[in-house]
Amino acid sequence: MAQTILLTGGAGYIGSHTYVALKRAGYDVVILDNFSNARKDVPERLELITGDPVKWHRCNILDADAVAQVFASHAISAVVHFAAKKAVGESVRLPLDYIEANCSGLVVLLKAMQAAGVWRLVFSSSATVYAETEALPIAEDAPLSFTSPYAYTKLMGEQILAQVAASDPRWTFGVLRYFNPAGAHASGLIGEDPRDIPNNLMPYIAKVAVGDLPALTIFGNDYPTPDGTGVRDYVHVEDLARGHVLSLNALFAEGIGHTVNLGTGVGYSVLDMLNAYSRACGRDLPRAFGPRRSGDLAAYYGDPRLAESRLGFRVELGLDDMCASSWKWISRRRNMAEE
Repeated sequence: MAQTILLTGGAGYIGSHTYVALKRAGYDVVILDNFSNARKDVPERLELITGDPVKWHRCNILDADAVAQVFASHAISAVVHFAAKKAVGESVRLPLDYIEANCSGLVVLLKAMQAAGVWRLVFSSSATVYAETEALPIAEDAPLSFTSPYAYTKLMGEQILAQVAASDPRWTFGVLRYFNPAGAHASGLIGEDPRDIPNNLMPYIAKVAVGDLPALTIFGNDYPTPDGTGVRDYVHVEDLARGHVLSLNALFAEGIGHTVNLGTGVGYSVLDMLNAYSRACGRDLPRAFGPRRSGDLAAYYGDPRLAESRLGFRVELGLDDMCASSWKWISRRRNMAEE
């Protein structure tokens, strides 16, 4: 009988793709989501992709009674935890909301797991837990720090898990750090769909491509990089979803926790991304150059070698795949009725 995985935040961008990957890997999956940052029709779309009915609960991760009821309703074997607030800029304005949702929500979940006798969890962390550095690529033993309340909550989450793991050997945690998920599912049925002006590069370019935004402003073209624009770590969301499955598999197989980066290990520049998206949509996208932003680094990307040795993780999809799938998703969305 297939093991049942609770997927918190499973209707969101990365969560929905991880749902598909978990189902493909043979797991039974239950989604917990309050749909505050997810389209309400995601379960229907996931059913179209997988061909199976979707089990889901509309539930706030801070509602301890409701979370406990989800565990009481299913024989859950492990949890993959995405349910959290994730906008860096918003976190600066609303730090208490982020600390409550991301840190208190994790504590509520861990208490429910403990009460239900569920001891395995894959945690969606972030490469924002690394201190700023020019030593690249960034390995897992690099110094840690934070520059925003969002990053603080991810670092605090990792520290909470470390303290909990030290308290009882039954706990095992897979901590996954990554920078910028990009792209969409090959079907074009699920993808990233920010309702406001996006904070991340690819969804911003996507909105330029469909005409929602006039042009991409590139902040700085005089960095010491191959084309003068900033270089960052992007990973296809389907590769990222597969990495969560591999992490979960390792927890079941080994009973030993791990902390690893998920990424390509190479980095792509702003112009790399813009030119690849222009190829995907079939036209040159408008751009303008502006001055550097204070605090921006020339390049920032992670070292994925530990994930390969520990989990067997290696990316299978590149920048053109990210852009082509994103364009398929957002152009399809433009032709569908909005809620």
